[in-house]
Amino acid sequence: MKIVKFENVSRIYTSGDHELRALDRVSFTLDEGKFVVILGPSGAGKSTLLNMLGGLDSPSEGKITVNGKDISKLSDNELADYRAATVGFVFQFYNLIPTLTVFENVKLVSEISPNALDAKDMIDKVGLLDHLNNFPSELSGGEQQRISIARALCKNPKILLCDEPTGALDSETGVMVLKLLLEMARNYGKTIVVVTHNQNIAKMADVVIRVKNGTIRSVEEQEKPLRAEEVEW
Repeated sequence: MKIVKFENVSRIYTSGDHELRALDRVSFTLDEGKFVVILGPSGAGKSTLLNMLGGLDSPSEGKITVNGKDISKLSDNELADYRAATVGFVFQFYNLIPTLTVFENVKLVSEISPNALDAKDMIDKVGLLDHLNNFPSELSGGEQQRISIARALCKNPKILLCDEPTGALDSETGVMVLKLLLEMARNYGKTIVVVTHNQNIAKMADVVIRVKNGTIRSVEEQEKPLRAEEVEW
């Protein structure tokens, strides 16, 4: 089932007489429950695309439909409701609140999400149930990233958006995080969208969208994507 549709989407920034097209007439669709990689160099438009899918920014032109709803023209309040109910975010840097425990960081999303899942269950899914009362500073980078994933999943989003989620991790820990994201797509039906410049991560994807200079160069469906442990890092 199609869950995302971009139709001739552009994002244009202006400064005086200068116009920058961060995205230029982008069109593609995504199916539910797929692991998707948006691949391209720095400045290609990857993060702009992710921000619009996440409701953090709106298109200058075109239409974005998510789960049957046009999000292109939503008000700020409507976009906040969309972010709370439909999407979860995982970033390169973990954005955990340092004064809250692991449990409190994950539980926090239940205050904004109408369909939040049990915080302890999500922490258990990422294998850190024995760290409930630890603070972020007491965790390794990989553990903090897994907690940030648990927090995003606790919202029970249909789509999980990940911006360079392994960029600050060593290769071994990065593989662990990617295996977890793959599991969310394969076993729990979440649509996982990962923005990266790492070609190796693309080998694991069901769909690879290649972006350059604000345009989609290709959308490739891979019949037999590799498992995380099969990729040479």
